[in-house]
This record gives sequence, structure tokens and C-alpha cells, in this order.
Amino acid sequence: MNSLTFLSDTNQPFPDTSLALDEPNGLLAIGGSLSTERLLSAYWNGIFPWFNQEDPVLWWSPDPRAVIIPGQLHISRSLSKFIRKSLWTISINKSFSQVIKQCAKLREKHQGTWITDEIQQAYINLHEIGQAHSLEVWEGEELIGGLYGVSVGRVFCGESMFHTRTNASKVAMYELDKHLQSNNFALIDVQLMNPHLKSLGAKTINRNHFIKLLSQLKSLHPNNNCWQPKILDE
Repeated sequence: MNSLTFLSDTNQPFPDTSLALDEPNGLLAIGGSLSTERLLSAYWNGIFPWFNQEDPVLWWSPDPRAVIIPGQLHISRSLSKFIRKSLWTISINKSFSQVIKQCAKLREKHQGTWITDEIQQAYINLHEIGQAHSLEVWEGEELIGGLYGVSVGRVFCGESMFHTRTNASKVAMYELDKHLQSNNFALIDVQLMNPHLKSLGAKTINRNHFIKLLSQLKSLHPNNNCWQPKILDE
């Protein structure tokens, strides 16, 4: 019978993901810190944090896992036409802190946010050591959309996205997919399936398969300098 692990020590390792609870699906451990070392250990083992502001830190590894294969993103004809005509500017790692703050603001407005101040700082710390990344969509000087996530070898673990203009988050996802394809990424981890992700081409695979893929891909490196801050397609 699976049981929940309480992380009381900074150096205490995560339990095997096979021990995650069936209900709630994927809950593996509780407690511990959001230190850079702890977060990196989580992502390298197919685990991610997700908890409400009033909760302790909760760690998850759901079964099944939702993923998108770079190059298999579904884009509608109308969106393709929109992208061809768009004058928006796309950048990589130009404004990570602003992207994560906008993601938190959007979710707080609509449903309450799990992207607390503590979470924001933890991922900013990851960004500062080159492990967390953002993609931004600009209209002139205004940030109107974007997303952020964590890079684990040739896997990009998507965390959240936002938009303040229609289609801006879809354009961000399209540009991310294109960027990952061109830099030898093999998998986008989107964690849990929902109707929006399914419409974009996400599929589910069982946790064991995901962990096996992650173990194969996490030690492989994408193209050099793919996360250097820059404007894309200049």
C-alpha cells in the first residue's frame, strides 16, 4: 500500500515515484524546502511542487503524465494565419521575473494562485543558475504573453503561461515548440491533462514510461546557448 512521505530533513531524498498516492493522484511527499537543490532533485526525478498558499509544500508525480512531443503541437488554421500576420516580438529569457509574476497575477484573478511569493522566488533562483527559462511575447514594449518552465536535459518541464491579449499564450506555446525543435529537445512535460492541452496535441503516457524517458533524456544536452537571452527570429 502506498503511503505519503514526510520530508523532515534538508538532505532527505524523495521516495520512489511508484509510491505516490492514487488519490489524490500523484501526491508523493509533503514538507521540505523549495531550495534550488531540492527543486532540481525533484525535476530530475519526475516530481514537481504544487500547493495552495495556506498548504505545506506538496510534491507530485501523477499517473498518467501529460506530454507534448516537439513538432506535434496542434495549431489551427486560423492561428497559423494569425501568426503569419502578427507583428509581435518573441524573446527568450528577457524578462523571467515579469513572466512568473504575470502568471501568478492571472491565476489569482481567476481561481486563486499556487504561484505564491515563495514559489516565485524559488523559480527566480533556478533561473539565475540557468535551469528555469521564460519565453515572452511583446507588443511593442508591452509584455502581453509568455510562459516559463524548467529545462532538464532535452526535456522542458512547462509550469505556467499567461496572456493579456487574445492568442498571446498560444503564440508563446507555438514559439516554444519551434524553439525546442530547433534545439534538439525531445519532450515537453505538461504534467496534467486538461481540455486546452489536449486541443494542443498533448497526450498521456503512464508514469513508468515518463520516468524511463526522463532518465534517458536528462543527461543529454540541447544545442549550446539555446537559452541565452535573445530576441527570436531577428
